[in-house]
Amino acid sequence: MAALGGHERALVNALDEPVLVVEGSLVRAANGPARQLLGTHVEGRDVRLAIRHPQALELILSHEAGELDAIGIVEPGRTWQLRIRRLWPGAVLVRMIDRSDAVSAEKMRVDFVANASHELRTPLSTVLGYAETLAEESDLPVDLRADFGRTIRDEARRMLRIIEDLMSLSRIEADRFVPPAEQVEIAAIVDASVANAGHLRGGQPCGFNLQIPAGLPSIRGDPAQLQQALDNLIGNAVRYGCDRAGSTIDITANADGPWILLTVTDHGPGIAREHLPRLTERFYRVDAARSRESGGTGLGLAIVKHIVERHRGTLDISSTLGVGTSVTVRLPVAA
Repeated sequence: MAALGGHERALVNALDEPVLVVEGSLVRAANGPARQLLGTHVEGRDVRLAIRHPQALELILSHEAGELDAIGIVEPGRTWQLRIRRLWPGAVLVRMIDRSDAVSAEKMRVDFVANASHELRTPLSTVLGYAETLAEESDLPVDLRADFGRTIRDEARRMLRIIEDLMSLSRIEADRFVPPAEQVEIAAIVDASVANAGHLRGGQPCGFNLQIPAGLPSIRGDPAQLQQALDNLIGNAVRYGCDRAGSTIDITANADGPWILLTVTDHGPGIAREHLPRLTERFYRVDAARSRESGGTGLGLAIVKHIVERHRGTLDISSTLGVGTSVTVRLPVAA
């Protein structure tokens, strides 16, 4: 059995990812990350007690070079890439590279493409269907032709809103590492967003209860993006919280040390707890049919999340069924 020299052990310990030296079936050496992952007493033990993944063990115990992506080596759902290199006869170096984030990001990308395709395909199919009917049926009644034309217009506008929101997300993400530089007054942003929400109410009775104290510190931000974020929050509150006479939307702002807290609260039906962690996912909807009917694209809260992150702030959503939903944005005060 070859001895592991001081230089070899120093090299193993210098690597950031979990690393094992396995000779025969015994773990001859393990660096700090490997001991943290597999147990502090992993050295000197049979590797089969530390790693219980059949394919991974087969590759390690073959004592040959190779690579393997494996799920659940240590804990369920976590993906590791094993890179195995031969050291001497009967001994291998095992590097364990955590690929969970990369796999999750790839899944999100695939899901996003699928969701975006679905969201655009549905209105596009409607537009094509009605357009083909108009082109092929020359004797349609005038009122029916008008209905078809309005449907085509509305579905085209829906696709345009989705595309515009996707472009907004792309621009926000492109600037995510560029800190905003302008001084922004929250009161001015709130006033403009409340005015913008007028067209959303339509015939729905809805009032605004503003509690914005004078003299709030300004924040360093991008006025257009902050306006877009608050427009989306107020738009959601109006769509889901203004469904009866006397409905109100509460908008409050206050200073909390080095932060400004801006909260939008509706008194609508509320959202079940299991939906809350997913509300900022792209195209995630609690009630897909109602969201589409009210003009929502399923991207509003995703846009808000990315804008808040670019401003180095935080976003918190709380809701109680039958009581309403409250969204709080925490933004740093300008230095």
